[in-house]
Parts: sequence; structure tokens; C-alpha cells
Amino acid sequence: MQIKRNYYCLVAGLQDISIETHKLVFDQLSFKDELKTEVHPADYKLVEKIFLPYDNKNLLNLIEKKDKEFEEKGNFSPAFLEEELKEPSALPNYMTVFINGVKADERKYPDMSLENELITLFYDEMLEHDNEFLREYYELDMNIKNIITALISRKHDVKYENQIIGTTETSEIIRKSHARDFGLSNEYIYVDDLMNIVKLDDIQEREKAIDQLRWDYLEDVTFFEYFTIERVMAFTIKLGI
Repeated sequence: MQIKRNYYCLVAGLQDISIETHKLVFDQLSFKDELKTEVHPADYKLVEKIFLPYDNKNLLNLIEKKDKEFEEKGNFSPAFLEEELKEPSALPNYMTVFINGVKADERKYPDMSLENELITLFYDEMLEHDNEFLREYYELDMNIKNIITALISRKHDVKYENQIIGTTETSEIIRKSHARDFGLSNEYIYVDDLMNIVKLDDIQEREKAIDQLRWDYLEDVTFFEYFTIERVMAFTIKLGI
């Protein structure tokens, strides 16, 4: 059974923010650093999961040698990642599977791009996580990306099956369904919202609407999580939005 710890002082002191807030007491990276000494080590490991997508980008850039700017929000330093690329031993399991597969030319999802394979392995692991908040948030995150990708591809008559990430039943439905809503509207209340968002021609307006959808979700799922690490994680994600 997962222990629920309460962080009364920490949560009580959090800045009251909305999606329109521009003057922040902490940016996302500074807040992450602050949490190292403010929450239990086991809970901080949960917080680190929120920043793994930045590690994914850094790892991919090292493998593909694209020399892109290093994502400072990641959990792992460039030197650490470079060392792990030689012989992975201390990275999350999905990264180890990815690195070993690439090095041995035995990739798990060879029909995908390297980026989509790494992201798929990441979601595979997160959707099996013990923490319910992380599982459900990353399921939402993956579904949003997949539905938006499919709807925009349909709009421009582009094939998208290999661009869909994840190995869940929902991912497979999105790959294969010809229904307007992929037959998912009854299961996920946000599908109709995403279908309307895709109609927006302005990309910035579209991104803002998606961010608002995520924000509203975080508000809903933490409504009764008054002082828990789940509320802290939701706040951390909001700082990124």
C-alpha cells in the first residue's frame, strides 16, 4: 500500500497561479530543485518522473548526434548520459531497453522513428507505475498527443499509423479506426474538445486550448488532494504549462 504523506507547510505556501499567470515565484526547474529538500526522497522520485521527457530528448540527441541544446530540466547530466550510453546500468528500465536495442540493432518497435520508439517505451513504463496520478496523467498526455496527431493528419490527408505512440488498446484504436471520433467519445470526455481544438487554424490558439485542457484536468484530479505529493506534482506540471 502506498503511503500518503502530507506537506502542509509546502502546499500552503504555494503561489496561487492560473494559466494566465506570468510572474512566478518559482520557475519549474527552480521548484524542482527546491523540492529535493522539501519532500520525502520516495516522493521526490515521483516528481522526477515529470522531468523524464526532457531526459528523453537529451538521450535522443546524444544517440542521433544532432548537437541540440541540452535540456536543463532533465534529471541526468550530459556526462552521466554519455557514460550510460556505453554500458547502461543506472537509467530507468525503458531507457536501458532502448539503448541496448539500438546498439544491438534489435529495436523493439523498428517500424517507428527512434524518437517515437523511445517515447512509446517511456509511456509503456509510466502506464504501469504504482502511482495512480502518474499513470492517469501520462495516459491523458499520450492520448492527447495521439488524437491530435491523427486528427491533423486526417485533415491534411496524411497517413499517421506509424506516428501514433504507445501500445495500449486506445493507441491501437486510434491507429485503425475510421470513425470521426475514433469511437472514443463515450470513454474519454475530452475527445470532443480535441476535435474542436483541431478546427482552430491558429497554432498558438490550438496549443493554448490544449494547455487549458491539461490544466482543467489537473484541477479536477487534485480537487480532494489537499496536501499530498499529487497536489505538488500537479503544481509542478502547471509551472511547465
